[in-house]
Amino acid sequence: MANYVVGDIQGCCEALERLLAKVGFEPGRDTLWSVGDMVNRGPQSLETLRLLYKLDSAFTAVLGNHDLHFLALKSKAKSDGKTRMLRALLDASDSQKLADWLQQMPLAYRQCVTTDAGDRNVLMVHAGIVPGWTADKTLALAGEVATALRARDFTSLLHGMYGDKPDHWDDSLAGIERLRVITNVLTRLRFCTPDGVMNLSVKTEADTAPPGHRPWFEYTQLQRDELLVFGHWATLDGITNRTDIQGLDTGCVWGRCLTLLHLEKNERIAVGCPEY
Repeated sequence: MANYVVGDIQGCCEALERLLAKVGFEPGRDTLWSVGDMVNRGPQSLETLRLLYKLDSAFTAVLGNHDLHFLALKSKAKSDGKTRMLRALLDASDSQKLADWLQQMPLAYRQCVTTDAGDRNVLMVHAGIVPGWTADKTLALAGEVATALRARDFTSLLHGMYGDKPDHWDDSLAGIERLRVITNVLTRLRFCTPDGVMNLSVKTEADTAPPGHRPWFEYTQLQRDELLVFGHWATLDGITNRTDIQGLDTGCVWGRCLTLLHLEKNERIAVGCPEY
C-alpha cells in the first residue's frame, strides 16, 4: 500500500493519468491525496474530476482557490470571472453531482502515515498557514469553513470569500470576515510578515518577497513528527529548503511537470506536461 500526494492538477487530466500509470497506482491498495486546485487553467477539468470521483474512497483532497471558484460559479454566488477553461465542466450533465462532491471536501486534512522514517502526522493544505497556527488550530479553523460550505446558505460564503481584507488573522474576527481570512490563509497565502499580515497580490518567487514579508513557511514551526504538504505556489517549483514542509505545485499547467510525493518513501515522481 502506498499513499501518494499529487500537486496542483488544474485540469491536466492526461498528465495525471500518465503519472498514476507510472507508479502503478491501484485503487483499493493505494490512496491518492490532492493538495487542491484540481480544476481550471488546463483543458480537462471535467475529465479530471470524473477520474478522481471514480477513485471513491481511494481519493482524498483539500480545496484550492480554483476549486472554490468553480463552486462559486456553479452556484451562481459569483456571476463574473474567467470561465473559458471551466465551460465544459459547468455545462456537463454530471456537473452538479461533481460540485456537490467537491462541496463536502475540507480545506485542511491530517492523517498519520507510517513512513520509512517512522510514524508522521501529515497535514495537507492548499496554500499555507500563518505564524501561530498549529496543526490542531488549522484543522479547527478549516472546519469552520467546511461547516459554512455545507450549510443551506452556503452561497453566502462563496460570495463573501472574495477580497484581501482583513489581511491578518485575529481570534476575535467573526462572521464572513472570519471565514474570508481563514479561506485566504488556506487557499491563497504565499507571503506574510512575522505577525501574519498577508500580501495576497504578489505571486512571484520566494526571494522576491515584498518589504517586511517572507514566504509563510519560513515562520512555521512544526512538531518533530509532523510533515506539511501544500501546493498553490508554482513559481517555487516545490522548493522550500525544508524537509518537513513539502511544496508540490511544480507548474504542470505552465509546461513543467506534475509531481507525486510517495509519503512512505519520501520520494518524488514526476511527468512532464505541455503548456496550456
